[in-house]
Amino acid sequence: MKYFLTMLLVSFSIAITAQTKKIPHEEAVKTIDGTLTRMLQLLSVEKGNAIDTKSLKELFLPNVTFSVRASDEKYPNPFETVNLEDFLESLNDNYYKQGYEEKELGKVVNEFNGIANVFQSFIGSDSEGNTEKGINSYQLVYLKDRWWIANMIWTMETDEVKIPKKYFHENSKKKQ
Repeated sequence: MKYFLTMLLVSFSIAITAQTKKIPHEEAVKTIDGTLTRMLQLLSVEKGNAIDTKSLKELFLPNVTFSVRASDEKYPNPFETVNLEDFLESLNDNYYKQGYEEKELGKVVNEFNGIANVFQSFIGSDSEGNTEKGINSYQLVYLKDRWWIANMIWTMETDEVKIPKKYFHENSKKKQ
């Protein structure tokens, strides 16, 4: 077991060192707020443009997972998880090329000793004027003088289940 943990840490350190070399937005990743603001900026794209997945990839640990909890149990997969490459590939969909914008409505940050959990409420708007609100839940880790997104899970608001007021700016408590 000790050997496994040592190898895991060595592999992890090598992967982080390799990713650290090409940080295009070094100042953004110095804070949790900057990292998440950059995330939303990169997910938002004007019609005819593609999401900059190369820059987006640099916000994440190599073994990050992305999970979505469907708001309707009628979906065949009400909970789905993908890896980094599959997540980035999904962003090449024509839906995003038609234009998409995601804005933060508020967040609650809990941080201790280089780890953080953030609940971020957001509103997403597509090119046809459709909007949806949801919650992004991030787990972040502070390594090599910057924040990395380690995991992300999100779900959407429904008519039956509204986002609690504590996740909106006027009620959020930033603890950075």
